[in-house]
Amino acid sequence: MIETQLHQLAQWLHTPSKMVIIPHKNPDGDAMGSTLAWQNVMQQLGHTATVLAPNPYPTFLHWMPGHSDVVIYESEEEKGNKLVAEADFIFTLDFNTLKRIDDLGIRVAESKAKKIMIDHHQEPEGYADLMFSEPHIGSTCELVYQLLERLDIRKHINKEVATCIYTGILTDTGSFRFPSVTANTHKAVAHLIECGANHSHIHEQIKDTARPDRLKLLGIALQNMVFLDDINTVYITLSQDELDACHFQKGDAEGFVNYGLSVEGIKVAVLMIEYRHEGLVKFSFRSKGDVAVNTFAKTYFDGGGHLNAAGGISKRSLAQTKPFLVESLRAYFG
Repeated sequence: MIETQLHQLAQWLHTPSKMVIIPHKNPDGDAMGSTLAWQNVMQQLGHTATVLAPNPYPTFLHWMPGHSDVVIYESEEEKGNKLVAEADFIFTLDFNTLKRIDDLGIRVAESKAKKIMIDHHQEPEGYADLMFSEPHIGSTCELVYQLLERLDIRKHINKEVATCIYTGILTDTGSFRFPSVTANTHKAVAHLIECGANHSHIHEQIKDTARPDRLKLLGIALQNMVFLDDINTVYITLSQDELDACHFQKGDAEGFVNYGLSVEGIKVAVLMIEYRHEGLVKFSFRSKGDVAVNTFAKTYFDGGGHLNAAGGISKRSLAQTKPFLVESLRAYFG
């Protein structure tokens, strides 16, 4: 982290102010964990801080401390616009391009508030006045923890903050399995547990609250798994009709792609889901070792992310997307 930016942020935090804290669209555990943790600490420091999420997030995250105070821009646009217009500071967490928050990004760009990016994805855009971008760190929540350390305000990590940060680290590191996990990650987690994070309870809330329909959908996904043995790759498809048959809810397919990666010898796993009402097929890409799915996603599917975890989209139909995906995989990884 650049010391001059840390010093500037520390100065800004000295004076009570109005803050808006924004995660990316379709927020996951890391996005919500980092924003809710940052909000809690900012409130302890005397600031008026509000988490403004672009759209709803999965119900398996609704137990998190601070959830009840989150403003959802999609359903409270007028309130959200007012918060942005009156903000002194806007923090954007777990994303690095305003395209990731759709129409809310226009309001943020127009705002005269100081903008601070806290993120761990590659190739950040230059919209922020201060930019804490650390792509080598496994989660934005771990980066938030490091910021609290460097700003000498780690003492404000109470049970609620520790719970939120632990949740984000857990979810974005695949339960600590990804190569981005380091000794520093485990040291941070140890301190979070000391601060009151109940690791077994958090795991239960994230992993053990599935509806029966979600398990039925998982069964369909596993039946739809296709192996491309020549390039050590597997892909899974889920159609809109299959989602509807299982009463799909946001977050139901979380982690499905990892089942493909669990197969011996597989280096790349892909999950593609049809969202007919959006006219899109959305992708999750996962890989092992030094196989770069982020550059693959960027090259073929208007996506990006991390070396071993990325996302993307296709505006073709699912039937058209499948052969294009196979062709692209063989061209890139073959």
